[in-house]
Amino acid sequence: MASIYFSRYYLLFFSVVFLICFPGLFLAQSSSSFGFKSFAKNSNFLNEIGFFGDTKLDENGSFVQITQSWGFSAGRMMYRKPITMGMNKLGRNIKASFGTYFSFSLSPENGDGLAFVMLPNGYSSDGYNGKLFGLSNELIQKKNRAFFAVEIDTKMDNQFGDLDGNHVGINIGSLVSVKVSNSSELNLDLSSGKKLQCWIDYEASSKRFEIRMSKADETRPVSPLLSCPIDLFEMFKGQDVFIGLSSSNANSTQVCKVFSWSFKLRQVPYWMHSQPLDPQTVPKDVKPVTIRQKTDCTVRVLTALIIGIACGALGAYTVMFVWSVFVTKQPVAPEEYVVKPAIYDYDKVKVLAVDACDDVK
Repeated sequence: MASIYFSRYYLLFFSVVFLICFPGLFLAQSSSSFGFKSFAKNSNFLNEIGFFGDTKLDENGSFVQITQSWGFSAGRMMYRKPITMGMNKLGRNIKASFGTYFSFSLSPENGDGLAFVMLPNGYSSDGYNGKLFGLSNELIQKKNRAFFAVEIDTKMDNQFGDLDGNHVGINIGSLVSVKVSNSSELNLDLSSGKKLQCWIDYEASSKRFEIRMSKADETRPVSPLLSCPIDLFEMFKGQDVFIGLSSSNANSTQVCKVFSWSFKLRQVPYWMHSQPLDPQTVPKDVKPVTIRQKTDCTVRVLTALIIGIACGALGAYTVMFVWSVFVTKQPVAPEEYVVKPAIYDYDKVKVLAVDACDDVK
């Protein structure tokens, strides 16, 4: 019976030590994701995705139409659950990486285009003016308020210093892009009306954004069209954000359609290597990278493992000692080694005198 109780206490103690030493192994498993390869006959779609502005689902459910075929149309499709880009647990920053994919089309009219947006909690969901990628005036005017967007821009607007009418840009708190790349480099016409694909990946460990694009019948490109270092954890200060796809057509009749959308979030401790956001999208012809020496991350993991084992062994010894002393009430020294006083009866002791001469004989 005592051994059963001891095993329970030991397992409990070791579990606590393991959680303290390796909290990231459990926190890294927490994730938030969704995936809609198509919107037809999907009962969970409207429960997870909200429509704002002029956004509507096609009658057949084959696509979501964010802007309609009239002037100054605007709208958004947003994931209803908030996303946390990072947290602080036990003095360690747990930052979030993510990857998102969507397929879309933009008609040839001269509209604003489409944007993947990350908006702070409490953003305005009304006040559409048919411009600014469907973002409200309230959000745009408050330049000190953090928001993030990847714009797929099909209109050259000198007000925001646009490169041309066929580019991809990264926006932080403003519609003036911090970095821009011309999609013509990939022979892509963003407003051709044809279906295109976009991959947006954020790696928290390296604080790096990568954007890839291709035509519908092509595989994911190896090299990104645009990349930029951004620390989302520092940018949003631990606040919840909402992600979505937003569009407007300004004074044109451009129609924006979204055919599929997926998103995957993974929270990874700062000392762990990040995993591929979408392992299936890694090209098969890419040669694996050979690591020739141990990295600093590996040393940290091994150090933490050794500390955890040492704490577990010390805890087990302590529990055994306390159990033996206070629970079973056994003395520290065994009874057979306890010194007991001996009483001698001197009356029964006989002294024999031996003559030295007799000993000689």
